[in-house]
Amino acid sequence: MKVGFVGLGRMGGALARRLMREHRLAVYDLRPDVREAFAREGAEAMSDLRTLGAACDLVLACLPTSAEVKQVIFAPDGLAASMRPGTLIADMTTGDPNATRQMAEELKPTGIELIDAPVSGGPHGAVAGTIAIIVGASPEQFERAKPIFSAISPNIFHTGGVGSGQIMKLVNNVIAAGVRAATFEAVALGVKNGLDLRTCVDILAKGTARSYTTELALPGLLDPNRKMTFTLGLMHKDVRLATDVASQSGVPMPLASAVREVLQTAINELGSETDLNDLIRVSERQARVDIVPA
Repeated sequence: MKVGFVGLGRMGGALARRLMREHRLAVYDLRPDVREAFAREGAEAMSDLRTLGAACDLVLACLPTSAEVKQVIFAPDGLAASMRPGTLIADMTTGDPNATRQMAEELKPTGIELIDAPVSGGPHGAVAGTIAIIVGASPEQFERAKPIFSAISPNIFHTGGVGSGQIMKLVNNVIAAGVRAATFEAVALGVKNGLDLRTCVDILAKGTARSYTTELALPGLLDPNRKMTFTLGLMHKDVRLATDVASQSGVPMPLASAVREVLQTAINELGSETDLNDLIRVSERQARVDIVPA
């Protein structure tokens, strides 16, 4: 099976490199320098989507939003213009489940199939091969794609039909965003009242409040050379999508709606491309306290 990958950003690039350990991979990204870097690492860099689509039996895409996925598939020179009937697209974007289902329906007359396979665990999980891959697909589609996903991580979950993977990812990210916002707010309380960040990090990692945030995000704030992990804008997008789906399906989400507004406040102050961990700057300002060591 010839495999292609579209979208070589922080997450997509890490996933693609995992695949390259076991598969000869065709890749495409809008940035020529990124394509060239992957070519030096052994990938087959394609100059356009049409060429990549014509060469591949399965194309994985990891892009910022469903809007970019739609463009990659349905643009005049997109994947749908050249992929053959019976080929498969796996959308690894954290996207809109309704948009994903609509795209799958739109592709049916072409014989090209679309499944969703968003991932959870961050770029470090992708690099380590421990990331969770959450697949919305028919049983037959899942079995076709599973051997390829296995080259990325053993943690592969089948959630049901197309779009269900996106729903599960939104559930995950609403919880993750809420825990992070609440943790940063509570740490501001502690520091304002005499604790330091290191004390909070050490104790929260061993107590009942431990979470991804206390085990990774908070310790990361102590590292002066910390790297970008995920942007405020992308997390706001995910929480907004979740609350949109909740509104459509009659599910009250007052806490998630509050977290969405916290993230919007941070975006207004810091910018959408700011690292998600800088959300703590909002708590610092509101509490009038310095939390992160200078």
